[in-house]
Amino acid sequence: MEAKTQKSRRGIAIILIAGMAFVIILLSSVVALLGFNEFTKVLEQQYNNSAYEIAEIAKNYLNPDKFADYLASNTPDEEFDRIQKQLDDLTAASECDFIYVGKISDDFKNITYIYDSVHPKLGFDRYPLGMVSSDLDPNYTKDLKHIVETGGRAEEYLYTYNENEAHTTAGLGVTDSAGKVVAVIGVQKPMTILEEARSTYVNHVIIAAAGLLIAAVLAYALYLNRRLISPILEVTNEAERFADAHEEGSNFKAMTAKYEIGVLARSVKKMEADIISYIDNLTKVTAEKERIGAELNVATAIQANMLPTIFPPFPDRREFDIFASMTPAKEVGGDFYDFFLIDDDHIAFVIADVSGKGVPAALFMVIAKTLIKDRALSGEYSPAKILSSVNEQLCEGNEAELFVTVWLAVIEISTGKGKAANAGHEHPTLKRANGKYELIEYRHSPAVATMEGMKFREHDFELFPGDSVFVYTDGVPEATDANNVLFGNERMLEALNKYPDADQETILRNVKATVDAFVGSAPQFDDLTMLGFKYNGNGAQKPEADKE
Repeated sequence: MEAKTQKSRRGIAIILIAGMAFVIILLSSVVALLGFNEFTKVLEQQYNNSAYEIAEIAKNYLNPDKFADYLASNTPDEEFDRIQKQLDDLTAASECDFIYVGKISDDFKNITYIYDSVHPKLGFDRYPLGMVSSDLDPNYTKDLKHIVETGGRAEEYLYTYNENEAHTTAGLGVTDSAGKVVAVIGVQKPMTILEEARSTYVNHVIIAAAGLLIAAVLAYALYLNRRLISPILEVTNEAERFADAHEEGSNFKAMTAKYEIGVLARSVKKMEADIISYIDNLTKVTAEKERIGAELNVATAIQANMLPTIFPPFPDRREFDIFASMTPAKEVGGDFYDFFLIDDDHIAFVIADVSGKGVPAALFMVIAKTLIKDRALSGEYSPAKILSSVNEQLCEGNEAELFVTVWLAVIEISTGKGKAANAGHEHPTLKRANGKYELIEYRHSPAVATMEGMKFREHDFELFPGDSVFVYTDGVPEATDANNVLFGNERMLEALNKYPDADQETILRNVKATVDAFVGSAPQFDDLTMLGFKYNGNGAQKPEADKE
């Protein structure tokens, strides 16, 4: 056992020391790399700024209004020679490789040289006036296009590294007196001290990191055995014992240690007691969760049974076609729809959305649905009066401050005339016979249960044979995809008008399928409820204008 403990002690020490050394090397490498990159960027930017300053000086020498004449004749004049001399002097004085001026072709592949100054140390001949070069780097096309179109600088710094030297290039647009970009001036400047400075920086960092590593390893090894290794081994042995025995043990020495080791030892001891208690409670919790899940399933079934789900609901009535659906966002939702005959000649249909989600919203929904239907079946044909009565009852004892948006309509079946009230709900859509679905927008009343004594607006409308109404909750236009893009009213209308003359069930299923395809794998955050109503009537004619 002692030999095993000594072997474990050495193994832990080696691992910890190696880990510390690795961390120091890694951190040193990261710091060195970051510093190296930042150091390089600063020098590159300084060189690039210098190149642009030289380009601005050279630009002031030029007479862009004569560029077209020079290129047309390929013949320099006295002013051309004077400017060329100035550029040559500037190239030599500023230690630039090249300063050149050229006209860029429309496809940004060729450059026609006007001026070209080459530093004497390079031993190159200058490009003569009018020479066309097709060796433009395709990687610079974007920058050249930006320069030509804006007359300003390149969008990015331009650097080139090769085995001989590193250099930076500045590019500016040259405009004539009319403000038109007629050429590009380029300055290539060697970054002469960059490589030397970077090598010096790297050497200093390596030396500093090596010294830090040696000192840290020696100090750490002396401290490690006394303060860390022995207590960790004791905690490890206790954890192995508990894993095998599944019972609490006695206190051990490491529990009196300071700092994190003592905290760890005491935590292991506490963990033993917590695990035993957790195992005892796990079965109880699992059983309770299963019971709650079963109750929620029952609640979902009860809520679904409260909504009309048998279609057609009135098979003997040919004057209209109606279909509705609801898909809750959680096990139970706050949306609801309903439709019912008040008498033989009046039908009411309603769609609503309770604030909030889950069980509280579902309970409020049951109360609101029941009150609306009861008030309407008492012989009240006015949606506004129905909502006013329901509002007073819902406001009583509404400590949760829930509210419900409602769209309610009552239609006289024999004439197609109806009244509708909108209490803070989504705008309905209407399709006239042989037409398309369109939003019908008008001023809303506040939501139901927001304030006692509320009066609600209602408006008259008339449906003619072949007209259809589609109402919905905000779960349709506010359905979002994985990128948080809303489905929106425009997509909803496109889905409705894909098959506008289909039966109501087909139309609603098509809208639902379109929403599902748009949302994709994104979770459903709101209930999705829809109701469609088509008026078949008794042969009435459609008016020339919409009376809604």
